[in-house]
Amino acid sequence: MSDADAAAHEAIAGGRAALGIELGSTRIKACLVGDDVTNVLGTGTFEWENQLVDGVWTYSLDAVENGLRAAYADLATRLAERYGVVPENLRAIGVSAMMHGYLAVDETGELLVPFRTWRNTSTGAASAELSALFGVNIPLRWSIAHLHQAVLDAEPHVPRIRSLTTLAGLVHERLTGRRVLGVGDASGMFPIDPATRDYDATLLERYDDLVRGGGLSGPLRELLPEVLVAGRPAGTLSEAGARFLDPTGSLLPGAVLCPPEGDAGTGMVATDAVAPRTGNVSAGTSVFAMVVLEGPLGRPHEELDVVTTPAGDPVAMVHCNNGASELAAWAGVFREFAAASGSRGDADAVFGTLFRAALEGEPDAGGILAYNHLAGEPIAGLDAGRPLVVRTPESRLTLGNLFRAHLYGVFGTLAIGMRVLEGEGVRLDRMNAHGGIFRTEGVAQRMLAAALGVPVAVAASAGEGGAWGAAVLAAFAADASVEADAASADASVEDRGTDLAGWLRERVFTGDAAAPVGPDRVDAAGFAAFLDRYRAGLAVERTAITAL
Repeated sequence: MSDADAAAHEAIAGGRAALGIELGSTRIKACLVGDDVTNVLGTGTFEWENQLVDGVWTYSLDAVENGLRAAYADLATRLAERYGVVPENLRAIGVSAMMHGYLAVDETGELLVPFRTWRNTSTGAASAELSALFGVNIPLRWSIAHLHQAVLDAEPHVPRIRSLTTLAGLVHERLTGRRVLGVGDASGMFPIDPATRDYDATLLERYDDLVRGGGLSGPLRELLPEVLVAGRPAGTLSEAGARFLDPTGSLLPGAVLCPPEGDAGTGMVATDAVAPRTGNVSAGTSVFAMVVLEGPLGRPHEELDVVTTPAGDPVAMVHCNNGASELAAWAGVFREFAAASGSRGDADAVFGTLFRAALEGEPDAGGILAYNHLAGEPIAGLDAGRPLVVRTPESRLTLGNLFRAHLYGVFGTLAIGMRVLEGEGVRLDRMNAHGGIFRTEGVAQRMLAAALGVPVAVAASAGEGGAWGAAVLAAFAADASVEADAASADASVEDRGTDLAGWLRERVFTGDAAAPVGPDRVDAAGFAAFLDRYRAGLAVERTAITAL
């Protein structure tokens, strides 16, 4: 066993490792870090997919439980094989998951209706009414929009609601018994007051006045989880929680848990994008950009919603429901073709070949348009999706142009939203990116820089994504707990929260930052031409939704 592996064995056996869990849209991932949080000791994964059931995008709770256990079991198996040890005690645990959506629970803790994910766009009436009432943009996917739509539709379960939460909050409660949320995740449920880093009290009162007599069992605040900023204690792993995660009985209770966060928050942590003038892009089933603001926006915008960092600082979010799924489907077709032709390449090899071909495509993708809309896309004004590849007879259909169009298409709606931020005078020094689409070095990174007009960096650690970000937040909570015990347990919320950026600089991002790739002038001009056609071609997308 090498010295590094021996040190890892000692950290795991000694209970000094921190676990991060993320429930993403296509994978549940468990990530373990040691004394040096930049050193990933092992990962475990479980593949899953959302289901369209009775017109609702959902995941079953059985899939949540089985997937969590499978991901943790995969991690434990890998640790045993490499280091000859499985965790018994953990120093800390962090849970992250897809933000937004609707999880309504009754007094027994049972779900009242199937989980309605962020991908559902059936809340238009509620979103419009609340945006006007609050004076801030309330997107279709926010939890309060889902709740209010249920109230407007007089759904029979509404009077039985005793609590609302997110997927991360639900899992955290199963592990600890505490009904809390990190402020970043909470900011996707209901607007946050930046002064208090809690739900906006004035807007809570407005909502209670609006729905008085509408069937809710009590004030909205009583239904929402408690809000905590990063670094605050959020409970410990209970005996029942340990068995929930690890039915083998090897894992013991007692680990500190950080406040559960959304995938946007852990993405910001994983890319060191929690300070003003920093931002990050996460590309997966969805694609979204987070830009930490220096001041308030001039006015509400439908393309933007204001959420927060895990420390509670305001962030402009450009969220697109559709990301790289359609690109992956096309890559799968070419992988099938390669196999049928006698060439056996893994997924990474196929993606690498196709992405490198995109670099040889014309700057404007040869006149080809690719729409990745599997679901509705509010920024583009679409309430449903139809994936399309569209071209004129004059377009040049080549492998390079086709896949450049698909890559541009992943970032098309994002670019529309980011242009709104430019109009607000928001400035960025650079964007940090993460997600599987960036694994082929330099390709998607270059296309994103062209789309946004800013330098883009992809850090090596970003490949582990939000699960690693959750592990980092867990380690931060454990450190904060030790410091509080040694100093004063009365440290203010503000002091705990705003220290996150400094802690990341001191403990995590201490080396040389990944070199950003600036926008190439020719690529940027080509993307601008593509985006002009993309906007015009949305009329084709709307017609396809109506016709098909």
